[in-house]
Amino acid sequence: VQLVESGGGLVQPGGSLRLSCAASGFTFSTYDMSWYRQAPGKERELVATIRTVGGTTNYADSVKGRFTMSRDNARNTVYLQTNSLKPEDTAVYYCNAQHFWARSSMFWGQGTQVTVSS
Repeated sequence: VQLVESGGGLVQPGGSLRLSCAASGFTFSTYDMSWYRQAPGKERELVATIRTVGGTTNYADSVKGRFTMSRDNARNTVYLQTNSLKPEDTAVYYCNAQHFWARSSMFWGQGTQVTVSS
């Protein structure tokens, strides 16, 4: 099983990044997918989730209206479009997969660093 994140980097405030998470080794279409982030000295927090049933999305209040999560089941990939980035968005962003009913089946990626700074 692998979740491989990419697309992180250094960006100025107000800028955008598109994060990707490529999945392999499990039945992607049966998993809810999420993005989490962890800033230095802080706990990991849930940023966004996209359900496999219905494709519904949920976002943390801190990113609503700025981030958009999507999934491509044909490519076993999820994306997180991040716009209007703020310095407080700086964190390591992690991809997470959780089976839509067997919730104990969960996988994590290695993370990608996003730094928002002028």
